[in-house]
Amino acid sequence: MKEILNYEKLIEVINNEKLFLLYISSPTCGVCKADFPKIKKIAEKENIKSYKIDITKVKKAAGQLLLFSVPAVLLFYETKEIHRQSRIIDFEELKFRIKQSKLM
Repeated sequence: MKEILNYEKLIEVINNEKLFLLYISSPTCGVCKADFPKIKKIAEKENIKSYKIDITKVKKAAGQLLLFSVPAVLLFYETKEIHRQSRIIDFEELKFRIKQSKLM
């Protein structure tokens, strides 16, 4: 999972990747630390490009993506956000949405 370190890179990824998963976390969030390995494993198993953002480093992303809590997982397809989960991540739902988006 590649880390995005600035807002400009996030915009570049959104505009250039057809399908990808974005994981947003904070270093002080215990749930974020627990969920990260699970999200990473899902992304690897489903063979989907994945990126992560530390929201304390890319604060502009929080406002632009309307993020009010972490952890958050966003799924993008052709520049559009097609799925979002925050705070409590349903991993089975996430797997389903990734598989569904591959059929688009």
